[in-house]
Amino acid sequence: MEPCTSDEFFQALNHAEQTFKKMENYLRHKQLCDVVLVAGDRRIPAHRLVLSSVSDYFAAMFTNDVREARQEEIKMEGVEPNALWALVQYAYTGRLELKEDNIECLLSTACLLQLSQVVEACCKFLMKQLHPSNCLGIRSFADAQGCTDLHKVAHNYTMENFMEVIRNQEFLLLPATEIAKLLASDDMNIPNEETILNALLTWVRHDLEQRRKDLSKLLAYIRLPLLAPQFLADMENNALFRDDIECQKLIMEAMKYHLPRTKPRKSTVGVLFAVGGMDATKGATSIEKYELRTNMWTPVANMNGRRLQFGVAVLDDKLYVVGGRDGLKTLNTVECYNPRTKTWSVMPPMSTHRHGLGMKMRSFFLQLFIFVFLGVAVLEGPMYAVGGHDGWSYLNTVERWDPQARQWNFVASMSTPRSTVGVAILNGKLYAVGGRDGSSCLKSVECFDPHTNKWTLCAQMSKRRGGVGVTTWNGFLYAIGGHDAPASNLTSRLSDCVER
Repeated sequence: MEPCTSDEFFQALNHAEQTFKKMENYLRHKQLCDVVLVAGDRRIPAHRLVLSSVSDYFAAMFTNDVREARQEEIKMEGVEPNALWALVQYAYTGRLELKEDNIECLLSTACLLQLSQVVEACCKFLMKQLHPSNCLGIRSFADAQGCTDLHKVAHNYTMENFMEVIRNQEFLLLPATEIAKLLASDDMNIPNEETILNALLTWVRHDLEQRRKDLSKLLAYIRLPLLAPQFLADMENNALFRDDIECQKLIMEAMKYHLPRTKPRKSTVGVLFAVGGMDATKGATSIEKYELRTNMWTPVANMNGRRLQFGVAVLDDKLYVVGGRDGLKTLNTVECYNPRTKTWSVMPPMSTHRHGLGMKMRSFFLQLFIFVFLGVAVLEGPMYAVGGHDGWSYLNTVERWDPQARQWNFVASMSTPRSTVGVAILNGKLYAVGGRDGSSCLKSVECFDPHTNKWTLCAQMSKRRGGVGVTTWNGFLYAIGGHDAPASNLTSRLSDCVER
């Protein structure tokens, strides 16, 4: 009778871990070592097989027909000894202590030895350490080491926190070539171009004798035509620029508004706000903002209550939400949002309840995009609420908000009642364009002069337009879209036509 046989496979638990522990013990006792790495005055024994298994650098060195493959001692030029020893230990243990005082040496050595996991870990560690006082150094270091992800994160952090970065010593110690790269960027988060000019002057004065020669070259990166005329005049009289012919040429060019040099940086063109509008069931209360620099929309606030067909304007860098209706009744209430403090304030109400009123926005800090029929205007300080509907009838009355007295007052009435009217400011006058008067949409346009307190009829449009978008550009008034349907049918005959 033949014996019964069968095959079996045995798998040892923790085989790799136990094996590497033994190899680490050999390392510590300098047993079976077949190579010595020399860094500075430090000699580090190791095993070729272990180093080659972990590091592509050593694998290429020890498995090819090169001189080092046969040498018992390998000189590691330019390598910090402690970092090399830490990474040799890592090859045996898979463990590495990352600290602020060793991270850059570890990263540069890991890049040399092609230890990709260590490089990634060091980069993530440095990303967590980013601060306005060190981000420029980390950015430059990442660029030198070819760590693209770290460089991108450090660069974005620098751009986002640029106002704090320029107050730190790292900025003052940058070479002119790096200053030029920063000044050329469109992505820095700054309030205005004066900030960048002042930062450049601070950098120059930090070592005036050496850096004066770079001033004109760096000044060319400043968007000088975007500076205020008085600021440019002060520059012209500044001794730092007065004796530099090239600087004087740039300043004179700016004073003539040489337009090809006037492209603004992304953070200085303002912020776009989308306020309320219609959602699937009722009126949306949310406010979102779009920033050109980040190319992102983000939620910023909610209105205190539901509003439809309200007006919005910007005054003193604050966003005013005026009138509208809450679904049941027409409102005269006004609330004010401060984007800097992210807080709402209740303002004195209008004398008249209004929805579909005309308002217009204007500010260098905020720009608005409103998804409702509206019209409120800011003209020479005060804010105007134009026409609208009080829940019973169409209105030709106009109220003006005085920010100093903090009250609403009536001004002269329009010749025609107008709801969903488009409004805009042009050459110091307020224009009321189109709208609805209860029976139909309107072609007519009228203009208000705040100095005479009178409305004057202007040339009418070619098309009737209710809910029309109105804006100004380069001395012209533009009427965009709208509808020409009767009051009972707002959803038909939407216009894609623009007239000027």
